[in-house]
Amino acid sequence: MSRYAVASRYAKSLLDLSIEQNKLEDIYSDIVGFKESLGSRDLIMLLKSPIIKADKKISAFKAVFGGKFNELTMAFFELIMKKGREENLPDIANAFITQYREHNNISSAKVITATKLSAEKLEEVKSKILSFSDGDKVEITEEIDESLIGGFVIEIGDKIYDASVKHKLNKLKKAFS
Repeated sequence: MSRYAVASRYAKSLLDLSIEQNKLEDIYSDIVGFKESLGSRDLIMLLKSPIIKADKKISAFKAVFGGKFNELTMAFFELIMKKGREENLPDIANAFITQYREHNNISSAKVITATKLSAEKLEEVKSKILSFSDGDKVEITEEIDESLIGGFVIEIGDKIYDASVKHKLNKLKKAFS
């Protein structure tokens, strides 16, 4: 079975269980926190190590995340490690976040600009994106790319709207050549 299929199934199980136990928001914040902690090289090495046994990994997780994460999240991590699927935890976290957004009808968009947007401009962009998207809410991630020179690029799902100066210059360059 592919890594994506494994991750998707475990994420779906966690999502269903957290909805059933009325703990969806808590589990979501735990998974987001776990995903942020994946920036630690030591944690990644712990998850990928075939030498370290599952009980040692579980102890390490309890030491790091115990008391901070919900009991359901910790029990889920323990189950994953006992099944020998801990290497899939980053993929499971990504799949869970995606499924959470689908469940709550949240669209995600990426706004790429040459300079940082002001709060009011960001709200204006958010309301425009909301009018075009299928979701009730929009989560926007910002990215700065100075090579755009000016303008912006918006990515919503698989759609890209490029209104950057760089894009317009490239179109002119192709027209003249």
